[in-house]
Amino acid sequence: MSSEQLADLVRDAALRAPDRTALIHRTQSLSWGELAGQVERVAGALIALGLQPGDRIGLQLGNTLDFPPAFFGALRAGLTVVPINPAFTEPELATVLEDSAARVLVTASVAAERLGVTELIVAGRQIPDGAHGLADLIATGTPGEARHTDVAALVYTSGTSGRPRGAMLTHRALLGNLDQCGRLDPPVLQANDVLLLALPLFHVYGLGPGLGMLARAGATGVLVDRFDPVETLAVMAEHRVTSVLGAPAMYRAWTTAAVEPGAVATGFGTVRLAMSGAAPLPAAVAERLRAITTVPIQQGYGLTETGPVLTCTVGFPDKPGSIGRPIPGVELWLRDEDGEPVEEGDPGEVVVRGRNLFSGYWPDGLDGPDDAGWFATGDVAYLDPDGDLHLVDRRKELIIVSGFNVYPAEVEAVLLAHPAVTEAAVVGIPDEHRGEAIRAFVVLTGSGGGTGAAELASWCARSLARFKCPTEFEIVGELPHSATGKVRKARLRSDS
Repeated sequence: MSSEQLADLVRDAALRAPDRTALIHRTQSLSWGELAGQVERVAGALIALGLQPGDRIGLQLGNTLDFPPAFFGALRAGLTVVPINPAFTEPELATVLEDSAARVLVTASVAAERLGVTELIVAGRQIPDGAHGLADLIATGTPGEARHTDVAALVYTSGTSGRPRGAMLTHRALLGNLDQCGRLDPPVLQANDVLLLALPLFHVYGLGPGLGMLARAGATGVLVDRFDPVETLAVMAEHRVTSVLGAPAMYRAWTTAAVEPGAVATGFGTVRLAMSGAAPLPAAVAERLRAITTVPIQQGYGLTETGPVLTCTVGFPDKPGSIGRPIPGVELWLRDEDGEPVEEGDPGEVVVRGRNLFSGYWPDGLDGPDDAGWFATGDVAYLDPDGDLHLVDRRKELIIVSGFNVYPAEVEAVLLAHPAVTEAAVVGIPDEHRGEAIRAFVVLTGSGGGTGAAELASWCARSLARFKCPTEFEIVGELPHSATGKVRKARLRSDS
C-alpha cells in the first residue's frame, strides 16, 4: 500500500501485524494495532479543536509512549509538527513558538505557559486549568477523515551561529529518505528487529531514521527517555535489542572505564547493526566497542535539511574515518570556492540532490535547493580512490589564519591523540595581525591533571604546521553539547 504521508506507515504496519509490539517504554508497551487506534483518536480530537490543515503544533515531549501518537496523530489531522527540545528554557520555547506561529503546544510540563498558543495539551496526570489532557484525547477522541498538508515537520536547526531557522520538511521528503534508507543492503531495519530509541525523538535523527524507519518496517522500538550507559545496556539485554541508533556521545559513554566491559558485551550481545550519526565518531571509540563486542559501528552523515541521511557505510568495507557513500537516490558532488567541481582527491563543499531535500526555511522557503534541485550543505569533504566520502569540516567553521584555511577537525584530531585529552573543540577568535587565531578548549582525563598549555602546544607542533597550531588553550571540565552530543561551538565562540 502506498503512503502519502508519514502517518500512513502506522496504519500499514497495523494492517500487516496488528498484534506485534510496536513500542516498549519501561513496563508498558503498545502493539501496532493499539498505536494505530491512538493515532486516529488524537487526529480526531485535534480536528475537533478547530485546527486547520497546515496549522503548526509544537510537540515538546520526551521519549515516552506519548510522543508517537501525538506526532502521528497531528500528521493524520493535516497539521505541521514543530518538534521541540523538552529541555528548552521558556525564552527558547517562546522563540520557536512565536517564529512558527504554532497554535497548539503539546508538553509534559505541568507548569507550561501558553506563550501565545491558543490550545495547551499536557501529558501527565496534573492538567492546568484551561488545558487539555493528552491521555484524555488519546482515550476519547473520535476518529475522523484523514487530512493532508505538504509540510510534515518544521524542524529548527541548531546552526553554528545566529538564530535557529525552521527547516520545512515535507511528507514527500521524509518518506523519500525512509525509502532511500530502506534500499540499503543489508537492510538497516526489518520487521523482526528490536530498535533502541535512545536518541531524542524531537531531533530529526531520532524522528526520521528512528521513529519513521521503525514504522516503515513495522518493527519493535524500545524507548529510553533518560540515557544512562549502564541502565541502557541493561534495557538492551532485557529486550534483546538487535539494532542501535546512536550518537558518538553514547558510544563514548558505553566504552569508558566507568562501564564494565562485561555489561557492554551483554548489552550488545544480540545487536546486529549499530549506527552512529549527528557528529563525527572518533576512531578510538569505534575500536574500543569492537574490541569489547565484535560489533562494528556503521556511520551515516546528513543534515536536518536533507531529511536527514545522505551517506552511509552500510554495505561497504569498514574504513576508519569514512562516512560512506551516497545512499540510493541521493546525488552528490564536491565544488571548490568558485563553484566548479574539485580535482580528484581534493576537498570541496558537499552539494546534493534528491527527493529527501527540504523545501527551504520557514516561512518563505528561502535558501532551499536551487532551480535544478541542488543544495549546498556547507560541509567540506573529499572522496578517496574507492569513492568513499571523508568529512573534513563544516565550511562555516573554517578558521582563516593569515590567509590560510584551517579545518578545526584536523586540529581536534591531533589534540584527541594526546593520552591526557578526552575531548577537544577548536574555534577561531579575532586576531588583529592574522585575521583569526585558534583557541582550543580541552577536557582532560582523570589522570591528566598535570597537563598544561605548554605540553599541548608542544604536542600540536609535532603534527601541525605552525599556522594550524592553537595559540590559546583553555582547560575545561566539560564542553557544551547539543541533545545528540554535538559540541555547541557557537556557545564556545560567544564565551571567547
